Amino acid sequence: MGCSVFVYLKKLFSLSLILNALITLASVAGILYGFYHAWPYWKPFSPYLINGNLFLLVAAAALINIFPSARIGRCLHTGRLWFHHYVYGFFVLLSSVIFVVTFTSVSLIMLFFIYSSSVAVNAGRFFVLTGLTLFLDDLPDVSKRVESALNKIKSGFYHIRKAIYAFQLITGLVSFYVFLAVALSIFHKLAFTFSNFITMSTFLITSITSFACVRRKAWIDMSVVKQVSPIV
Repeated sequence: MGCSVFVYLKKLFSLSLILNALITLASVAGILYGFYHAWPYWKPFSPYLINGNLFLLVAAAALINIFPSARIGRCLHTGRLWFHHYVYGFFVLLSSVIFVVTFTSVSLIMLFFIYSSSVAVNAGRFFVLTGLTLFLDDLPDVSKRVESALNKIKSGFYHIRKAIYAFQLITGLVSFYVFLAVALSIFHKLAFTFSNFITMSTFLITSITSFACVRRKAWIDMSVVKQVSPIV
C-alpha cells in the first residue's frame, strides 16, 4: 500500500513539473506579447529586470525541463482506468476549449497572450494546460508512429546532450534571476495579484527544476535505447 502511494505521488510530482513548465511558457508568452507589442515603451519588472528578452531564456528553460520531468513518471507502473492517459488529456483539452469559446469573450488564439483577471478565462487557461499536460505525458502511447518519431528526436538530442546540459544550467540561472527581478518588482510596487504570484512561483519552480536536472545530470545520462513503456 505504501509503495503504491509513493508511485502515485511520484507520478503526480512528474505531472506537476510538466504543468509548471507549460504555465511558465504561457506566462512568458503573455509577457513577451506585451513587451514586443509596446516596445520600447514598456519595460517589464523594471528596474530590477535589465532586459525583457531574458524571458526567452526562461521559456527555453521550461522547454528543456519537460523531457526530464516526463521521464520521472514514464518509468512507473501506474496502471490505467479504462483508457490511456492521453484520452483523458484530450477530453480535458477539448472540454476546456469549448468552455473558453462558449463562456468567455477571449479569442482562443489570444488566450495566453492577453492579460485578464477574469476567473473564467484563467480557469480555461489552467484546464487547457492541464489537458495538454496529460496528453504530453502519455504522448508515446498514442501510436507506434508517434513513439518512433519521438525516439528519432530523442536520438538527435542525444548527440548534443552535453550542450543541452550546459544550456540548462545557463537557463536555470537566468530563470532564477528573472524570478528575483519579478519578486522584487512585485514587492516594490505592492502588486500582490494572483496572476503575479503564479508568475513568480512558476519561474522559481522552473529554475529549481533546472538546477535539480543539472545536479542529476538528467540530459547527460539519457539513453537512446528503445524500451517498451511500462505505463499502460
